[in-house]
Amino acid sequence: MSTQFYELYRHSSIGMALTDSLDELIQSGHINPQLALRVLATFDKSISEALAQHVRNKANVKGHLHTYRFCDDVWTFIVENPNFKFEQESVTAEKVKIVACNAKRPGEQ
Repeated sequence: MSTQFYELYRHSSIGMALTDSLDELIQSGHINPQLALRVLATFDKSISEALAQHVRNKANVKGHLHTYRFCDDVWTFIVENPNFKFEQESVTAEKVKIVACNAKRPGEQ
């Protein structure tokens, strides 16, 4: 049985660009929908593994916690007026949505 990965990164700018490109290829008849689904599954796996292996930056976040929710092992936080402090810079925003998932999907060993 193949491992399932979260589909969160499909909503990122690179994921949306991939989805749009796959839609165009399907519409033009260059690929079938089953192949597009396999490409998206490979994208889910590849981006999850790449982020886990190559991103080591840490940030501190301060702001007003507007909403939080825990469902199906996924935490979602809405933070108003967040201030992200990285090693050498700070970033602020009006509102941010943070989604945090377990590294392993439910049912994985």
